[in-house]
Amino acid sequence: MVALLRIEGVFILGLGLYLIVKGLITGGSIEWFVISGILFMTLFGGIGLLVSANGYKAKKMYGRAPSVLANLIAIGVSKYIFEAGFWWAALPLALYAALTIYCAVSIVPEKK
Repeated sequence: MVALLRIEGVFILGLGLYLIVKGLITGGSIEWFVISGILFMTLFGGIGLLVSANGYKAKKMYGRAPSVLANLIAIGVSKYIFEAGFWWAALPLALYAALTIYCAVSIVPEKK
């Protein structure tokens, strides 16, 4: 479970960086509030998942709710990605999110 959350957290941070760099490099002008929104969401999302992973590693309960919530959001996002015609990206995202949700609700950390 820790590995799933860490992979997802690092992926979200990398995706945010990619979107910001792509927006700055392309010929169109990107608004700074858009960049700040992307930065805000990816920083809090990615760091939140990494903190959740540390919670699982320390066998604390505070890592469960954020990981379930983030992956429920990811399933919703995959629906919109699928509707946009990118099924090859939506399917792995939905499967990864479903696996992470399953692990988050079925693996209960034992108290120390």
